Amino acid sequence: MVACAAVGALALGLSACGGDDKDDGKADGDKSGGGGKESTAAVQLPKLDGEKVSVAAVWGGAERKVFLKVLDEFEKRTGAEVSFVPAQDPIISFLESKVAGGQPPDVAMLPQVGAIEQAVRNKWAKPVGPEAQKQLDKNYAQGWKDLGAVDGKQYGVYFKAANKSLIWYNTEVFANAGVKEPKTWADFMKTAQTVYDSGVTPVSVAGAEAWTLTDWFENIYLSQAGPEKYDQLAQHKIKWTDPSVKDALTTLGGLFGKKGFIAGGASGALQTEFPASVKQTFTGGDQPKAGMVFEGDMVSLAIAETKAEVGTDAKVFPFPAVGDESPAVVGGDAAVALKNSKGAQALLTFLATPDAAKIWAEAGGFVSPNKNLDLKAYPNDVQRGIADALIKAGDDIRFDMSDQAPQSFGGTPGKGEWKALQDFLKNPKNVAGTQRTLEDAAAKAYKKN
Repeated sequence: MVACAAVGALALGLSACGGDDKDDGKADGDKSGGGGKESTAAVQLPKLDGEKVSVAAVWGGAERKVFLKVLDEFEKRTGAEVSFVPAQDPIISFLESKVAGGQPPDVAMLPQVGAIEQAVRNKWAKPVGPEAQKQLDKNYAQGWKDLGAVDGKQYGVYFKAANKSLIWYNTEVFANAGVKEPKTWADFMKTAQTVYDSGVTPVSVAGAEAWTLTDWFENIYLSQAGPEKYDQLAQHKIKWTDPSVKDALTTLGGLFGKKGFIAGGASGALQTEFPASVKQTFTGGDQPKAGMVFEGDMVSLAIAETKAEVGTDAKVFPFPAVGDESPAVVGGDAAVALKNSKGAQALLTFLATPDAAKIWAEAGGFVSPNKNLDLKAYPNDVQRGIADALIKAGDDIRFDMSDQAPQSFGGTPGKGEWKALQDFLKNPKNVAGTQRTLEDAAAKAYKKN
């Protein structure tokens, strides 16, 4: 993948526009979510009458409910009987127990590049078949195909993406403070100061869920250090004691350590979970607990649980450029076959089509990496802008760094990078100590991996 030249694409469209759980394990009976008559001929799926297909994913709540509609459409088109297997996080540990018990699901939705690589190393994952590959070649940029490949062989079909380079803001707060959307980090800090001077705490941080802190670091690091350094650090080819890490932590510490800039201070932020970090930004009229909140397109789901309207009360701008360009950090969930079955391969094929993506796109809280999905499928201009930016970024994306790392370093509560960055939030002046802690944890994790 090439340089981080996606800033123009990420900016495009954003400035202008700025559930119940279902646990029965069966695809939802509502048949309304499909691609419609005009798209049913887009791909020919095999007849699988009576064949059972199981799909494991960690999604719950509104996400699971919509995904069940996607699976229901697959049932309609093939005659297969699809069951949803609720998985626990980390999903690799969950799958390990299933494989050991001789009952792996046909397909697993894996949320990390590292998880795909681990599934391949463990000899669980099966390569995508020719029909799924055709859909990938037709509908996906090379960058997204590369993320689902190991040693040049395709295993993953990225169905759900996340644009993790976004900052959402309360429009009333910005209007009262008289500020506009900042484009650079320096402007962002000036904007935060003006919002603070207007009587509102500038930024909400979900420190209780440390994955948000890794996302803060990654966006700053990608923009400031550049994509080559980002790739090197993601693979631990350079150490966390590298001067580039010092620079990024110093920049982040300038925000975290600025008195009055973080809602609730460090102690309050460390007790704030992600949904609450969003809700406290968009409740309370023009006097919310914070004026801005950073995170990906999934923020819209939490906003939907408030009275705020996306596009009017809540708008979004690209993560400000710390270096020459704004960053383009993405996440995503890939479908990986764990069984050599017709049903597993047919589902991978379907998930690689615009038809499957359209079902979730229409429901909101979702961005597809499928470049042939009609943007009209998204429910509002903000979602369309985010999706359009992601597609236009093409190969100029970088996958979430912590999701590329071994789970023990990049994705375990109370350990590794998560713990180190939570401690850094408490004491943002301790840059050198944080670097040493990060390097010690990374060295152990990558050595075991």
